[in-house]
Amino acid sequence: MNYIDPFHTLSHPTAIQTTLPATALFCKFDPSGRFLATGRHNGAAEIWDLETKNEIRCLDGHVKPVTSVDWSRNSRYLLTSSKDWNIVVWDLASPYDPPQRHNTLRFDAPVVSASFHPKNSRIILALLTTGEAYLCDSRKASKSRTQLKEVVEGERVGGDGGSSRRSYITTARFDPSGKHIFIGTSNGTLLVFRTRTKTMIARHKISGANVMKGLEFTKCGRRLVTNSSDRTLRQFTVPSYAHLEGNSSSSLPSPQNCVPSPPSSTSPSPQDIWEQDLEPTHRFNDPINKTAWHTMSYSPDGEWLAGGAADSAAHKVYIWDLSNDGLFVRSTTNLGNVHIWHCPNPERWGAFAGGFEEVDENVEYEERESEFDIVSTCPISLLPSLFLENERITQLVAETRIQEDEAVILERKMKAEEEDVDIDSFVVATSPPISGGLAGPVTRDQSVTSDRGPTPALVNGTANTNGNGHHAMDTKPNGTLAAGDDNKMLVDTNSNSTVDPDTLWAEEDPDDDVPGGWRMRVLMEDEEDE
Repeated sequence: MNYIDPFHTLSHPTAIQTTLPATALFCKFDPSGRFLATGRHNGAAEIWDLETKNEIRCLDGHVKPVTSVDWSRNSRYLLTSSKDWNIVVWDLASPYDPPQRHNTLRFDAPVVSASFHPKNSRIILALLTTGEAYLCDSRKASKSRTQLKEVVEGERVGGDGGSSRRSYITTARFDPSGKHIFIGTSNGTLLVFRTRTKTMIARHKISGANVMKGLEFTKCGRRLVTNSSDRTLRQFTVPSYAHLEGNSSSSLPSPQNCVPSPPSSTSPSPQDIWEQDLEPTHRFNDPINKTAWHTMSYSPDGEWLAGGAADSAAHKVYIWDLSNDGLFVRSTTNLGNVHIWHCPNPERWGAFAGGFEEVDENVEYEERESEFDIVSTCPISLLPSLFLENERITQLVAETRIQEDEAVILERKMKAEEEDVDIDSFVVATSPPISGGLAGPVTRDQSVTSDRGPTPALVNGTANTNGNGHHAMDTKPNGTLAAGDDNKMLVDTNSNSTVDPDTLWAEEDPDDDVPGGWRMRVLMEDEEDE
């Protein structure tokens, strides 16, 4: 028996809310959902404000078509890649139009796609038309450009003995945590690399899949959907790679400043690679029309999956209900316009009043005689006293409401003062502060302040910070951290919270993309004329 949730009113989008004449090849929402970035065939990228439905920035930095766009985690930086062999990072906090170029990366071939690291916009993953994937790190302490290569049997250490047997890379994506890089190949294989060490740790064979055309994760990263040339979308449950992290040879962060040491350049042997076949939990296709898929995307809650048809004549978007395996079809156009779909909610006026009655059509109401003429039934001599009494009642009601509001506010303050203050907890910040950090021992009477407010100090231990809001708890009596296996976690014994060394590495030398640390200036036409 299936039960319907009476409080669940939102479903898949069913109606077009607005249309943006963007003449775009593709588009992408920013993390806040207010702005929309589009890429055009003439090499320009545009930013649209969904509140005003107008274009607010034009990023003209390429001479060939734009191939991909990506937002940083707090929308300050926008990445554009193009067939002109360049990747440009734009700083949207710039007061100028067009915004200033924050960084430019040049390659030896056209760029198919590029994306930011989920935790640091100074780390970029790029895929070229030659089938090569590069991890570009522009931070001063670890500036590098590393090619991600598949480990194959018979490859000589330090040589290219297995280059002829490597698969052609067709798609590359960070997982939502940024800890791993997933790469799809031309023979239907899914490769997994560890981002910090830039080494391959797993290889998954997908039966029946040919050329991998795209990857997409849910927001939590627990599920993955792939698009392959056999015109089938496959959904998988992402396996855990915790048991493979011991294969890396890098060390723990140093005890002085908790900065991870540079990863080892030694490539793992083919015997260290985890080989496993993945079986999909769901398969999505169009068995009648045999439609190929251009792209796909999950809903924010992961309950819906949308697939864009690659048929130039149909121009449809298929939406699946992952809980009920339902299929819904919606049409689009091929004119380059961006349609913003939404879920219209019917207004139920009957919920506002118990005696309210809804009608399907307008009904002309006939007022009864003397229905609202209360005063007409009173003698003329009583009218002045009646008006005075009404004014007195209104004044008493207003005074009573003021007294009730003051009593409620006073009661709330008293309850807040009676609450116990927790001084022994330990909170790990998930985003870097605006500037700098603190280092050194922290006692019971001290606290560490991050961009999210003060963090209570640790008890019976020493807390160190690496300058980005993360702290390491020492469980040894002498207050030192032991260097050894790089997969040991930094543990707080009071709150049982852990800090992953991959997270420490990613947030080392953080960017300026912090919550509330910048604001996009909307330029008006009058300001441009001046």
